Amino acid sequence: MAVADSILIFALSLLVGTVGILAGARLVLDRDAGFVNAAMTALIGAVAWAVTSFFVGWIPVLGILLMLVIWVGIINWRYPGGWGSAVAIGFVAWIVAVGIVYAFAAVGIVTPDVLGIPGI
Repeated sequence: MAVADSILIFALSLLVGTVGILAGARLVLDRDAGFVNAAMTALIGAVAWAVTSFFVGWIPVLGILLMLVIWVGIINWRYPGGWGSAVAIGFVAWIVAVGIVYAFAAVGIVTPDVLGIPGI
């Protein structure tokens, strides 16, 4: 059962991250940003967040800031527009993800600590 739960959490997290990044890219860049690109960005960003968290996440403030800069850097690498656009895409993605996780929690699908975007 634990494996099935882990797979479900991973799938929901990837979906939440993908939808958040897709919404952010479409809003900030004002153009069609593909679902596959958003999914790859969410996946690469989640892996980078996890690896960075393992190595420096325990450092107060600095660890979180470094993880966030790397996550935004992935968005910057995957989408045009520079660092300002990447920060805006990440912010919109975070807001959308919080809304999705809240909605999932309100109907009893998940608990609010499901991860899809860093910091949720």
